[in-house]
Amino acid sequence: MNLTEQFLARSAGKSRVSPGDIVTIKPDVMMGNDVTTAVTVRILNESGLDTFADKNKMFIVMSHFVPNKDIKTSEMTQSIRKFVEKHKLPYFFEAGKGGIEHALLPDEGYVVAGDVVVGADSHSCTYGGIHAFAAGIGSTDLAGAWVTGKIWMRVPETIKAAFHGIPKHPWTSAKDFVLHLIKEIGDDGATYQAIEYHGDAIENLTAEGKLTIANMAIEAGAKNAIFPFDKAIEAYEKGRARRPLNPVKVDPKAAFSRSFEWNVEDLEPQVSYPHLPSKAHPISKVMAEKIKVDQVFIGSCTNAKIEDLRIAAKILKGKKLAPWVRGVAIPASQKIYLEAIQEGIVEIFAKAGFAVTGGTCGPCLGGHYGIIGPGEVMLSTSNRNFVGRTGHPKGMTYLCNPAVAAASAVVGYIVDPCEVMGK
Repeated sequence: MNLTEQFLARSAGKSRVSPGDIVTIKPDVMMGNDVTTAVTVRILNESGLDTFADKNKMFIVMSHFVPNKDIKTSEMTQSIRKFVEKHKLPYFFEAGKGGIEHALLPDEGYVVAGDVVVGADSHSCTYGGIHAFAAGIGSTDLAGAWVTGKIWMRVPETIKAAFHGIPKHPWTSAKDFVLHLIKEIGDDGATYQAIEYHGDAIENLTAEGKLTIANMAIEAGAKNAIFPFDKAIEAYEKGRARRPLNPVKVDPKAAFSRSFEWNVEDLEPQVSYPHLPSKAHPISKVMAEKIKVDQVFIGSCTNAKIEDLRIAAKILKGKKLAPWVRGVAIPASQKIYLEAIQEGIVEIFAKAGFAVTGGTCGPCLGGHYGIIGPGEVMLSTSNRNFVGRTGHPKGMTYLCNPAVAAASAVVGYIVDPCEVMGK
């Protein structure tokens, strides 16, 4: 069995599963955010359900509209706070104490290698970056899982994606690997399938790089992404994991529905044009078009981990944003925000001209803290650039890695970081 099949078989108490099988699994972590949990709470209240299988597996992270931006979101989150207080739930992460769930939970050791995770948010696939099975579910599904401790799932087919080589370009990163993959297979190229990553280029990535790639599995339509347990993940978990790790071994006889292989030696930083992640182009081509930007956003569950912020700060240090550029930087969690303060990263961002805040999704979903207006261009380290997602439907969002974002903020046009930092 491949990795996804091994995880689902183990959780379902079966010796073997195959694609298409319906299995009932017992997740280790069942997560909701402020937007989705509000619906879950309403469903539970209307159904009169108030007994839960295991409160220690219930996680609620306030991430999308916090601190509350208006009366409507205040009312929405108030219902969740009352629910948490009533049931004395132990894992509730409020504004200022949490952040974006997909960065917070692995970074602080609540999700660990070997876990089975379901989350009421499409980017719950992120946790696969540290060798977990993780998939998004709906708010109604979350209600059922909280009450029963179980959920049924169809075993997906698995795509094998192998990346080889070491990029020659000094600023090519994990984000560029996944943008390239989506460009190659399409925005729906992995619909309800797992993507299992292999190859020496993958082994050379940090765990944070793997989390970035796993985060965007849903942008190819995938059910989940998963990585083999390796030294990078093991090192990441040391000092973080709050529970014992429970990895599985790669089975050399595992079958895959399809296999792809790419050599990344010549892969440049990628930029996805509006309005799909699959519209990725190499930075050399993008620069020829001289695309002027109005706002640069460094944040989101994709690229606002401490590693990402360090990369951007390296480029921004001692520099200023172009006069017409607005900069918005949002570290992905309160812990990461504090680390960035202690390392001087927040000061670098602020002196460059960025508005910096902590632990919220911000303009990624057009929430607040920097949504764009009609005709405006935003360059973003987030995961989606759909029509109207980041603000006005006539706004345009381009996706890139943190290095490209930082360099472009300085120049005012989308550029190769080498233009700012030299070769």
